[in-house]
Amino acid sequence: QVHLVESGGSSVQAGGSLRLSCALSGFTAGTKCMGWFRQAPGQEREGVATLSTDTGNDYYARSVLGRFTISQNSDKNTVYLQMNSLKSGDTAMYFCAARIGSSCFYVRPRGDFGYWGQGTQVTVSS
Repeated sequence: QVHLVESGGSSVQAGGSLRLSCALSGFTAGTKCMGWFRQAPGQEREGVATLSTDTGNDYYARSVLGRFTISQNSDKNTVYLQMNSLKSGDTAMYFCAARIGSSCFYVRPRGDFGYWGQGTQVTVSS
């Protein structure tokens, strides 16, 4: 079992920045791919960024490329999502997810992730 807890969500003005954190606990040794997803009201949950934890390779949705950065700490027990130049369209609940056994290679769909956090709300006002 892998337990994930997100934090860092808040309300910000357009153009501002936020950093989300995802703390991992439990049996994390097999975790090879971490992802950040978001879901706005009435919309599907979409992948934002993924990180292969063994190689450090990162992958981004086109909508956030150049504005968001996914990273991990040296102990690999926390994953971050640095969000810059935020837009109103970034408003959503943000979820952290973990995939066991294989690396990311791209922004994998939600069905490829077996463990999820409860989410943290990001609201961007214009």
